[in-house]
Amino acid sequence: MRAAFGLVGLLLVLGIVLFNARQSARQLQAASPPSAGAADRASSSPDAVGPRARTEAVREQIQGAMDQAAQRASEAAAP
Repeated sequence: MRAAFGLVGLLLVLGIVLFNARQSARQLQAASPPSAGAADRASSSPDAVGPRARTEAVREQIQGAMDQAAQRASEAAAP
């Protein structure tokens, strides 16, 4: 009886994990970038900025802020 309850519990946990994995896969699939043809049409409009370009712009801003902070720190440390 104890083994049967253990097996039922294991199957229940496995079902929950698989359900969560399936939901996560659906969300990732919905958030994935569009196909190449749709990307070409979107890039042809001047107002369209892709997520990769936005990510790169944020990365450049962060890098600039870090460079500026490093420069200020070195100036503060210098007599």
